Amino acid sequence: MKQCFWIFLTLVGLELYGQQITFDTQKTFQTMHSFGASDCWSMAMIGKYYPESKKKQIAEWLFSQDSDPQGNPKGIGLSMWRFNIGAGSTEQGKSSKITNEWRRSESFLNSEGYDWEKQKGQQYFLAAAKQYQVPYTLGFLNSSPIQMTKNGLAIGSGRLGEWNFDSTKIDAWTNFITKVSQHFNFNYISPFNEPQWDWGPNKSGEASQEGTPITNSDIAWATKKLAEHFQRTNAKTRIVIPEAGQLNYLYDPKSNRPGQDGQIENFFQLESPNYVGNLSTVERVISGHSYFTTSPSSKLVSTRQELHKKAKAANIDFWQSEYCILGDNAGEITGNGVDLGMKTALYVAKVIHSDLNDGNASSWSWWLAVSANDYKDGLIYTFNGTHKGENDHNKFDADLYDSKTLWALGNYARFVRPGMKRIEASIQQPDCLITGFTDQKSIVLVLINSGNAFELHLGSKQEMKTYTTSATQNLSYHSVQNNRLPIPASSIMTIIFDSKFGTAF
Repeated sequence: MKQCFWIFLTLVGLELYGQQITFDTQKTFQTMHSFGASDCWSMAMIGKYYPESKKKQIAEWLFSQDSDPQGNPKGIGLSMWRFNIGAGSTEQGKSSKITNEWRRSESFLNSEGYDWEKQKGQQYFLAAAKQYQVPYTLGFLNSSPIQMTKNGLAIGSGRLGEWNFDSTKIDAWTNFITKVSQHFNFNYISPFNEPQWDWGPNKSGEASQEGTPITNSDIAWATKKLAEHFQRTNAKTRIVIPEAGQLNYLYDPKSNRPGQDGQIENFFQLESPNYVGNLSTVERVISGHSYFTTSPSSKLVSTRQELHKKAKAANIDFWQSEYCILGDNAGEITGNGVDLGMKTALYVAKVIHSDLNDGNASSWSWWLAVSANDYKDGLIYTFNGTHKGENDHNKFDADLYDSKTLWALGNYARFVRPGMKRIEASIQQPDCLITGFTDQKSIVLVLINSGNAFELHLGSKQEMKTYTTSATQNLSYHSVQNNRLPIPASSIMTIIFDSKFGTAF
């Protein structure tokens, strides 16, 4: 079958100066689930205070699948929206020990019950996501509500692995998560976030955000309790764990986080005392964050290949659930300093490529959908003149800036839709990466060209649609109806055509 297919492919002529782009629709890998981003933390301010026109522009950029009259996408069509369920540090103000009010969060729970008017800024964008028919929503907790923590705060003690939670409140905890999940009809709930980090106070007694560490045994115990409650209440929401702070914690049982690593085997190996793979409300997914494992390229690839081996052996999917550029990345790129251009976009695209191809991720999510920081952590940025940062200058209104990273993510999110399968694909061109997908009707190829411009020569005329992100283009649409396809330098291009090699899809 493959030999005949390749002969047909050669006749169609996806050739590059005599070298082929090759792909095989019969050789498939993971089924794609979603591409997403989170509403931390700026959406609380933007959704509450910003002018309606700017809120609508942000929602369109993130969620829209519409195009302008010229065929250019208006947005990147995210298929997952992640909602931060707050713990109540906003109501505590400065006594929360979290110095930056942007990093505090309201809670739906109070002494009298539930107040669904809280987190209104975030609710605005959750409603917008649903209005744009984003297929999946996920609620995640950085901390349990302050009424249920040991120290009455939304931050940890600073001691490695110590979960800031009063275990006598487990029934209240499961009820809270169930109530919130049902109220907002979340498809998924992620009860723990980056359990390997301490999230405690610094020497001055202050902290940067809500959060708490937690051990594997505590995660398993709480997950079992939550799953039981979901079953009793017929909750439709699915539980996703454990949002590991680094991908190696998912597969390596001998890292620097004893009791918090080797999480694939801990949660999905039958012999493990922490096994939760038999719980009907737990999604057979292991989730983690791509931070600190992306440079150099050898580490990027090997980390994800090791992860895939363990996940495949456990018969579970992998979701890359949070990423932005942190640290110095072996000198390749630094997290400090906003970059709206292609350098960051190309680096992020390379990470996506490896997460999908080497790690077989079926879902991929970015961290901050909107950022006010002078940092490489946003898809969209909001600055008031020269003022950058999470401060009053940008709290009530500011200018909006779309980044090339936004549109680079769109090269995947907008066209690789839930249910598509990744297919085998390769290209013989220096500094160029390729990933292929199909839904049996169309073929989608995403090319990342970090090098010079080149031209793809088609052996015969082939109608295609292309969408290009480059220094001068944001998912710009072109219809290709001849046998030449130019690939710009430093660009990301999505190519779409009919799976039967007829007209473009």
